[in-house]
Amino acid sequence: MNFVAAPSTAAGDRRSIVSAVSIIVPTLNERANIEPTIAALERVLRGIAWEVVFVDDDSGDGTAELATALARRDSRVRVLRRLARRGLASACIEGILATTTPAFVVMDADLQHDPALIPDMLSALDDVDLVIGSRYAAGGDGTALGTGRGIASRTATVLSRLVLRQRVADPMSGFFAMRRRAFDEVAPRLSGVGFKILLDILATTKRPLEVAELPYRFRPRRAGDSKLGAGVVAEYLLLLIEKLSGGLVPSRYVLFSAIGGVGVVVHLAVLALAMHGQVPFAVAQAVATLVAMTGNFFLNNLLTYADQRRRGWGVVKGLASFYVICGIGAVANVGIATAFYAHWSSWWQAGLAGALVGSVWNYAVSAAYTWRR
Repeated sequence: MNFVAAPSTAAGDRRSIVSAVSIIVPTLNERANIEPTIAALERVLRGIAWEVVFVDDDSGDGTAELATALARRDSRVRVLRRLARRGLASACIEGILATTTPAFVVMDADLQHDPALIPDMLSALDDVDLVIGSRYAAGGDGTALGTGRGIASRTATVLSRLVLRQRVADPMSGFFAMRRRAFDEVAPRLSGVGFKILLDILATTKRPLEVAELPYRFRPRRAGDSKLGAGVVAEYLLLLIEKLSGGLVPSRYVLFSAIGGVGVVVHLAVLALAMHGQVPFAVAQAVATLVAMTGNFFLNNLLTYADQRRRGWGVVKGLASFYVICGIGAVANVGIATAFYAHWSSWWQAGLAGALVGSVWNYAVSAAYTWRR
């Protein structure tokens, strides 16, 4: 285990070897927090060459517009605006890769992460690859999470041990500093799924990183609304599945398949209703298939491909392509299952083989055409 317990040092006690640092701040509807974040960084980073990169997921409240206006007056402020895609982890990855400094810090825009800790983090980074601002290391305080979020955070921390290569107190932290060269080693293998970029890094690295954790007090949100919801929880679980499988099972495929299972239930329910209403079987089967495929498309558009969601006329075009792709998948399903049954006479093995081929086809081709960027 490569864990270094780094005691906090007062800012300015010693000069870090880090000559310049980029602060990566992912944003979604955080307009009210942009100027306070810049002001806080300016106060705590005196004497350090720094830049802040706001990576905005096309906020509807004018976050990117305000940050851009500030960037015109201050060259230390940069803005990376992402269109038609969402996700904190992927936003952080893009922001980091857009910088050239030897070190970077990832922090939220809501000022729950205390910028005053950054100088200490950079000093500790002299000796390690990664410094985590920790709520759960000795001296840390995460009570501002509240009871419900606190329990969820602790539970997620315990579950994270299933995929971690090393023990850390707060692998769910969104506040950390890292050497760029260490990040470059792991970057090509990151999944970029969900909101936990630190967990992604710790679970993906081929070599145990030298890690230090500095305790800090997690503060109440200054303004705006929390982005935590059921979707965040689902993405976290999908990230765990992907890492447990060694990347062999993409998280999107897991969710796509789960929605396919829901589609089977919908199909059977519609078929049962139609048959009860004395509708001819062929018509009932066609209607049930159409309803299930339509439901699957909209659920996948909402959940599986939330970061590449089809909108406007794109929904109509996407739905049409999804019908065609799934129709071909159904033919492949029947063909493969029939061939397997003819050779092995095992109906359940044949059915499973056909379903697997159809599922993989639908996922791969719809990803390439229906939800292509």
